[in-house]
Amino acid sequence: MSVKQVLIFDSGIGGLSVFERVIKQSPAIKYFYLFDNAYFPYGELKPDFLIQRLMSLLSSFVGRHKIDLIVIACNSASTVALQYLRGHFSIPIVGVVPAIKPATFLTKNGVIGLLATPATINGAYTARLIDEFAAGKQVLKIGSTQLVKLAELKLQGKLIQQADMESVLAAWLILEKMPDTIVLGCTHFPLLKAEIARCFKHKINLVDSGNAIAQRVTQLLGKGGMAEIKNTHQAYFTKVYQPDEGANFNALQRSFLAYGFNSLQLYI
Repeated sequence: MSVKQVLIFDSGIGGLSVFERVIKQSPAIKYFYLFDNAYFPYGELKPDFLIQRLMSLLSSFVGRHKIDLIVIACNSASTVALQYLRGHFSIPIVGVVPAIKPATFLTKNGVIGLLATPATINGAYTARLIDEFAAGKQVLKIGSTQLVKLAELKLQGKLIQQADMESVLAAWLILEKMPDTIVLGCTHFPLLKAEIARCFKHKINLVDSGNAIAQRVTQLLGKGGMAEIKNTHQAYFTKVYQPDEGANFNALQRSFLAYGFNSLQLYI
């Protein structure tokens, strides 16, 4: 039986939080990881340009590799372009959307925080999720690309300052009735779970879509085979790292190796 091949795609390294969940459930699959650092972060791009970029880049990659399924491990890309991608490709495409519904079952005080990029916060799809599943709940929103950049720095080996985290969350931290449940509506944000939790004096629920995505991949492809596949997963980026970024790239390369990838190289 041939080995199934899955592409995990994001603008940066946030998709690793999804990959980590997916590979636990489906270990006998070969994984490719492609991140489009040339246009990072996606949360700042205009929708039309983002759709065109995704169509072009994914068509190229799928044409070069025998991909059985694509995971769009980016909330901004999923909420903007998922329907267009599914209409274009014949293989299954799994997207990531904010975990609004699970959050409504976890909140005790009825206040839910949605932490995402501005593109996801302002998207029509997110508004529909809130209207459908969070009626009667108070949903507070913070749109931030700064947290995305902080997550990237963390995987490059940099120490994240708590003051930087608190400045992003400041609007919630001064409230008398703070959210007790926060939806991490960007795949980068689970990489900062510990830092986010430390900003609050009370215990909070941090909810993301990683497990749901992993379950969906398993439903579509199964676990992939009998034996776990190791040291064959490949990762690619789209923009050359400059000489003065060498230390950052080396740390990033070590992070990908720690996740089980055997290479990190430029996609051309």
